[in-house]
Amino acid sequence: MPELVYPPVIAAAKTMFRVLDLRITVEGAHHVPRSGGAVMAANHVSYLDFIFCGFGAQESGRLVRFMAKQSVFTNRIAGPLMRGMRHIPVDRNAGAASYGAALRALRGGEVVGVFPEATISRSFTVKELKSGSTRMAKAARVPLLPVALWGGQRLWTKGRPRTLTRRHVPITIIVGEPMNPADYPDANVMNADLTERLSALVDRAQREYPDTPAGPDDAWWQPAHLGGSAPTLEEAALLEARGQRVPAADPAADPAADPAG
Repeated sequence: MPELVYPPVIAAAKTMFRVLDLRITVEGAHHVPRSGGAVMAANHVSYLDFIFCGFGAQESGRLVRFMAKQSVFTNRIAGPLMRGMRHIPVDRNAGAASYGAALRALRGGEVVGVFPEATISRSFTVKELKSGSTRMAKAARVPLLPVALWGGQRLWTKGRPRTLTRRHVPITIIVGEPMNPADYPDANVMNADLTERLSALVDRAQREYPDTPAGPDDAWWQPAHLGGSAPTLEEAALLEARGQRVPAADPAADPAADPAG
């Protein structure tokens, strides 16, 4: 089936990058296989993460099919684009169907993108990962790649106004070494290793990031352990537990990464 929608969307995104002069750094792009199925499991700090995660696969010439919540597909503007790019809808009430669709895509040689934290991390540190991405990789017998994303939260994230016209923002994308599911008899052990690897990559991206907050009022995008004013992981969990509204625009608010758990 010809790709009629995805390439123009990528071209539009690259135009946006140039207009805003985003300073995008991609490391480890060679880890994305040029053929065959793979799972890209990324941390989640921004509503734009799917764009940047997908950009990390460009060097290998791959189009990433992201798992995104069903409501995005029913949106009159985003829906046709999501369907045209063959992303995978996630219905909370039909998790098995979403999981099955992702497996079929992987076994058909597609790269599937997942945000195993399920929602944006308010603390900007890696939350507990749902195990669906590792279960999918094991079931489809494809490599699992941890992907660290950093900087996109400065443009658009949960609880902050959109600043999509901000210029010169550095964006860091690090694609980690592939994890071979055959090396992990237990999916839970694999998921624990993914958590450790992803956390290490995100921490490195944060520590090596070329910008620092301009002052106390700008420290919101920096994690607390690096001196920023973002909530700690524990404080962020309390915010979520209190039922803070999740904006409907979040394309990965409830990925079917883990219908089994």
